[in-house]
Amino acid sequence: MLYTQPPQPDDRSKLIRDNLDLVDILVGRMVTQVPSFMSRDDMRSAGMVGLIDAANKFDISKNILFKTFAEYRIRGAILDEMRKLDWFSRSLRDKQNRIAKTLAHLEHTLVRDPDDHEMAEAMGLSIDEYQKMLSEVSHLGCVSLNETLDNSEQGKSFLDTLEDHHENASPSTRLENHELTKIMSEVLAKLSEKERLVISLYYYEELTQKEIADVMEISEGRVSQLHSQALIKLKNKVQSRLA
Repeated sequence: MLYTQPPQPDDRSKLIRDNLDLVDILVGRMVTQVPSFMSRDDMRSAGMVGLIDAANKFDISKNILFKTFAEYRIRGAILDEMRKLDWFSRSLRDKQNRIAKTLAHLEHTLVRDPDDHEMAEAMGLSIDEYQKMLSEVSHLGCVSLNETLDNSEQGKSFLDTLEDHHENASPSTRLENHELTKIMSEVLAKLSEKERLVISLYYYEELTQKEIADVMEISEGRVSQLHSQALIKLKNKVQSRLA
């Protein structure tokens, strides 16, 4: 749908009707990454709020596709609902930030990725305590992936660099996406073999943690730990490249 002026009420209704499937698509992508007490219906309801908000605030003069704009609004609405359910406690955020800062410090000092034992020692934890902390912050990966790389409302997220849904983008946008994807590919190559496999199976093959555990012949808890650590590394490395 193209506009030569801001969408009118009837146009906004059509935008919502024509993009209802986008809510279900995004819910399907995010459902395995949210806590069990948040149902698909909770996510879908929040996503609908985001879609309606997108239709009301869409500005054709910004030269951006409505689908692209709506995706960020829908994701944001779902994440806001998660926060309202008090899933993202400050203590978990503090733990995730502590891991990220320790990881960045050791990478700089050692000029390589630290292993679990080195991380645990630097944080004054036993290996079991460190791996337990990784498991505790595992679901925060959903937020990390959906946060924008440049802190703008319509900026590219980490998840965008793992997915290819910009086939209708402008040449300049495709070039930007290509550069971000190149950076992500280089960063992924620096992860451990197990971390890369978890990311690949989770986001490309869309397997559940249980299915990944069966494939890798490790526990679901270990999959969760590898997933958390990989996302923290990705966030640190990509943001340092873009700084």
